[in-house]
Amino acid sequence: QVQLVESGGGLVQAGGSLRLSCAPSERTFSNLVLGWFRQAPGKEREFVAGITWSRWSGSAMYYADSAKGLFTISSDNALPTVYLQMNSLKPEDTAVYTCAAYLGIRGGGPRSEDVYDYWGRGTQVTVSS
Repeated sequence: QVQLVESGGGLVQAGGSLRLSCAPSERTFSNLVLGWFRQAPGKEREFVAGITWSRWSGSAMYYADSAKGLFTISSDNALPTVYLQMNSLKPEDTAVYTCAAYLGIRGGGPRSEDVYDYWGRGTQVTVSS
């Protein structure tokens, strides 16, 4: 079982920033699909941002419309740790943010929950008004 360890959540005022991180316990692989999802109370879980990585072809980033221009997904030179930089946070961004990963090659991109084999336990992000 691969464990995903999320960190960086917390309480922030509207307009502030947070950086989330996700580190799979498995460190030896050639391909990675990793996504950040969030779920607010009473709402469906939704895709926020994702990254695909290959040791041969590099990375590609994907964003939900709500995150584009405000959130940035990135990684260390030493993969697989992935970060989600969240700027200009709003109260509607309040949710449990969860990291998901697939350690391989899979079509369809990172947007669908069906892509992933492993899920973290989530980290709470609360944005006050």
